[in-house]
Order: sequence, then structure tokens, then C-alpha cells
Amino acid sequence: MSTRTLIRGGLVVTAAEETHADVLIEDGRIAALAASGSAAAGAWSAERVIDATDRYVIPGGVDAHTHMEFPFGGTFSSDTFETGTRAAAWGGTTTIVDFAVQSKGKALRAGLDAWHAKADGNCAIDYAFHMIVSDVNEATLKQMDGLVEEGVSSFKLFMAYPGVFYSDDGQILRAMQRAGGNGGLIMMHAENGIAIDVLVEQALARGRTDPRYHGEVRKALLEAEATHRAIKLAQVAGAPLYVVHVSAREAVAELTRARDEGLPVFGETCPQYLFLSTDNLAEPDFQGAKYVCSTPLRPQEHQAALWRGLRTNDLQVVSTDHCPFCFSGQKELGRGDFSKIPNGMPGVEHRMDLLHQAVVDGHLSRRRWIEIACATPARMFGLYPKKGTIAPGADADVVIYDPHAEQTISAATHHMNVDYSAYEGKRLTGRVETVLSRGEPVITQREFTGRAGHGAYTARGTCQYLD
Repeated sequence: MSTRTLIRGGLVVTAAEETHADVLIEDGRIAALAASGSAAAGAWSAERVIDATDRYVIPGGVDAHTHMEFPFGGTFSSDTFETGTRAAAWGGTTTIVDFAVQSKGKALRAGLDAWHAKADGNCAIDYAFHMIVSDVNEATLKQMDGLVEEGVSSFKLFMAYPGVFYSDDGQILRAMQRAGGNGGLIMMHAENGIAIDVLVEQALARGRTDPRYHGEVRKALLEAEATHRAIKLAQVAGAPLYVVHVSAREAVAELTRARDEGLPVFGETCPQYLFLSTDNLAEPDFQGAKYVCSTPLRPQEHQAALWRGLRTNDLQVVSTDHCPFCFSGQKELGRGDFSKIPNGMPGVEHRMDLLHQAVVDGHLSRRRWIEIACATPARMFGLYPKKGTIAPGADADVVIYDPHAEQTISAATHHMNVDYSAYEGKRLTGRVETVLSRGEPVITQREFTGRAGHGAYTARGTCQYLD
């Protein structure tokens, strides 16, 4: 039985409200909340008491888009489930939803089993899985039904990466039709990969090999076109759609138009698109390779549309697409040919802090911070109210957050298993102090007190915006 814990004196911030309340935790769950200083709260006792005076008490973050131990470009992302979930905990994230991968010619089940084997017994925080579908056929479509029933209720398809993960429009339509019938949610990497490959070939033929050309060939219009096409295919199929890592204002406009029409279409963006730009891709001496990801970073003027989309709920979720590759030995695979740079960036440790900086800077309210980082991803992927909130009955995934502490992000101090930081030298206001996962301290006063194997696999329901 876990230790009874009492968190006293903090400002409890959820997506719904802010209130000065004490939080009682028993058996790994939130047992009760009561106004700080009230008779009810005063009557509580516990073996562990945490003083949260002048701190926020917030739900643990839910990062619905990570890639631990992910195969790409002849290598693997550098964070294991152990190192990646430990880093997530340091950043106040207590649940990740990672992507299991179906190999061409193999069953969905084989891919899912392989990812269970990677994660089982190694995670410091709780985890769940989406399924990447890379071989749409009749057998695959039937297997989707069974996966939804057992708690893997979202399926990622790619309009990009021909020859690797790519699905054509007919395959996408069939998968969407199946999801429309079984309650699953299709997640779409929306870029026109066929056209992009032509532009890549042409750029390399002209000697344009530096990392900055990665951003130039993966044009914003080709993200917008694919987003538009995915929306129309979903409309034909009568299925919901979740577009991942939206980076271009033109793509946001497509999502906004669809939502204005009342369609069940959702969008996610990531911190790199909110805080970084093509200026980073253009850094000299191949340093731009650190920022190669897909969809790519955009010119800075796209950021205003992303922030506006988050405020107006045309974008609902901020995830990280955490897929780190070390600069040394991995990103360097693309020296002389940007198309061979492994696509992906580190970020799982800094999402909550970067979004708090957006609160400080006036882009978001505190409640919206929690909504896009905790509550909505939990609802979107069938984890709410077990995850994503602080309420009686919820898992006691709780973060004590110091909104006044100052920090500087650096590879010298981060905990991700990667040799650079995408935000090196960036100064932030706000920092995670203590993290509980199902009532157990994982971070205690800025010390790691968790363990590999504490994190439990969590089966998910279906998208809670479609009920």
C-alpha cells in the first residue's frame, strides 16, 4: 500500500479552475480536495506532507506523441524507454503515449508486442501506445478492431516518407472507414511526400545539400495540401481526424475551416514550432542538422498563427514529437546530403516549462496551459479523468511547480540521452520541483527518486470528444 500523502497550501490549477486547496492522496489516487485552511483540510493527516506554499499544484503532463527507441534512417532514436521516461518526469510529464510500429508485411500485433517488450519494466512513468500502420490491407484493417477493444485506440498514417511509412489515398480512406466504424482515431502526418521527394532530388542535383534545404523542400503549401486532403478523405469516410505536428499557418487555416464547418478534426503542434524557426536550420557548420525534423521548422512569422490556433482551440494539443538523435554519429549521417539527416528532435523534458513560459509571456492563460498539456491530450486519447486532472478518483499524478524559479536550458544539465539541446541557453521562468506518479515520488525537491519499472502500461478508451 502506498504512503498517504497530503499536499498543503498550493494553488491547484486544472483546465477547469484555479483554487487554493489541499490535496489528499491515498492508494495512488486523489482521495479528496478541500479549501486550504478549512476545517475539512485541517482534519487530515498523512505520513507524507508536502508544503506547496507559493507553488502551483498541477496535473502531471500527458505527452501524447513520443518516439523512444524509434528506428529511422538507419539508426534509432537515442532515448530508451528508461532514459526517456526519466527525462519526462524531470519535466513534469507523468504519462507518455508512444508509437508502436507495424513493419511492412507483418501484423499490427507483432509491432505492438515488440514495443511492449521494449517498454515493459523500464519506464519511470506510465505509458500507452498508438499504432503506426504502414501496411494497410484487409488483415491489417481487421486487426485494428481488436486493438481498439484492448486499449490501443489510435492509428497513425503517413502521407510522407514514400517507401517507408507512406500510405496512398486509397489505403488512407480504407483505414479511416475502419476507424469510423470501430471508434478509433486516425492520426495523420500530413505532408505531400511524393511531391517532396521530387523537390529533394532537384535540390540535391543543384548542390543544395545543407540542413537549411530540408526546410525549403518540405514546403508549407505541401503541408497545407496534405492537411486539406486528409480532412476531405476523413469527411468521405465519416471518421474523425487528428493531424500531428502542425507547423505551417496554411495548415492551421485548413484545420480552422474544417472546425468552423463542425467537422471532428483536431490538431496538434509542438514546442519547436512555437519557439524555433528556419533561422535555426540555417545555423552554420552543419549545426542546423540539430533542428531537422518533419514537419520542418518554419519561418518565424508562422508562430503567430500557431499561438492563435492554441488560444482559439483550432489547435487543441501541444505534444513534443520527442525523437532525439545525437549530433555526433547520428545527425552527422547527413553531412553532404540533408535528406540523410535523421528526422527528429529532443523535447520531452522541456514541454511543460516552455509552455509555462508562454503563460509568463502572455500567450496562454494558466488554465489553457494545463488544458493543452494535460487535460486535452488525456481526453483526446481516452485517458481522462484517470489522467490529466486533479480530482477525486484520478490517478495521483501531481506536479508541484515553482512559477518563480529561473532556469537556463542546457545539454549540460538536461536528462535526455542526447548530446545537444534544441533550446541551449534559453532562460525560462518556472520549474518543476516535485513529481508524484500514482502517489509515488519520482522527483523530490529536484532529485530523482523514481525507478525504472514503476511506470505501468495504461490501456486507453476511445477519443472522448466523439461521445
